[in-house]
Amino acid sequence: MTLSISELDTTDRRAVNRFIDLPFRLYRDNPYWVPPLVDDTRLMLNRRKNPFYAHSEAAFFVAERDGRQVGQIAALENRHYNAHWKSQTANFYLFDCEDDPEAARGLFGAVEAWAKSRGLTKIVGSKGFLQGDGLGVLVEGFDHHPAIGIPYNHAYYGPLIEGAGYTTQRDFMSLYLPGQPKLPERVFEIAEKMKARRGFSIKTFANKAELREWIPRIVQIYNDAFEGNWEFNPVTEAEAKVIGDRLMQVGEPRLIKLVMKGDAIAGFLFGFPDLSDGIRQAKGRLFPLGWLWILREFKRTRWLNLMGAGILAPYRGLGVNAILYAEMFRSISDGRFEHADIVQIEETVLTLDDALRMGATIYKKHRIYEKTL
Repeated sequence: MTLSISELDTTDRRAVNRFIDLPFRLYRDNPYWVPPLVDDTRLMLNRRKNPFYAHSEAAFFVAERDGRQVGQIAALENRHYNAHWKSQTANFYLFDCEDDPEAARGLFGAVEAWAKSRGLTKIVGSKGFLQGDGLGVLVEGFDHHPAIGIPYNHAYYGPLIEGAGYTTQRDFMSLYLPGQPKLPERVFEIAEKMKARRGFSIKTFANKAELREWIPRIVQIYNDAFEGNWEFNPVTEAEAKVIGDRLMQVGEPRLIKLVMKGDAIAGFLFGFPDLSDGIRQAKGRLFPLGWLWILREFKRTRWLNLMGAGILAPYRGLGVNAILYAEMFRSISDGRFEHADIVQIEETVLTLDDALRMGATIYKKHRIYEKTL
């Protein structure tokens, strides 16, 4: 059977629909896979509406055997990222493929040729268009459903990528924490003492209207907290709006918590109800009626996803970490949630040890791959 690799014409609606539909076919019988929100994928492919294309480029490649689509991938050149880090890096993203090593090598070869033609010297992935896009390729934990927005893939993906010449750059661990975690009383004592002594307080949100007003500040403090992290790239105002719209879709105001020092934000904790079952029932489509499944899941879910915690530089070493751990405990232990997923802690950071001491266990691992051209 003849293999062909071609670049996707993103103005061809039928071709775009086939690109969107391939994962649904590949995971049709997999009980753990959660579909992406189709509108999010469609926006990635839309060069007129996606703010990424105002400063950067992407291409999409498809593998076919005798006219049957067997795989696909995206290649990205994020110029803001490269300017910030003074690098010449391309990313791969949206890799989906049958267990077909030749097709996988062909897809990655297309990405590499595209990157070389732009003077780029390294490929890193899986890494997406915007801050908050799911990172990595799942390499452990295939019998667990993913946290919202985090990739799930077949176990053969890692070997396919490695077979194309890619090696491990870093791993991210996700941890399971039961709904009644153990947190030493000493942590609560330190948290209360630091709030009283240094004037820290907790900001929560009563409703989505109030949360929306704060989104520009939340996006900015997320950038400030993670500016030194390897995946950081500056977020434009238009990109911040897309990120904010996502937050409004899946966020629950009372689970978004800020540590305040007067009017300044010192730290943050982002919790989200796990809406996986609702998205599965909606088949990734909000309209015409998919949003009803997702809205119902806000009330039904017993899983909490903890997807971001950070302290801004001026407030590190002042006990804000104890305040965040105490608030994390309160979010999990309010009686509604029976399970918590602490999502994608980098293997080299101290918070991994802290989470393990709280009784968490590592149960999923996502890998970032790289290849020098």
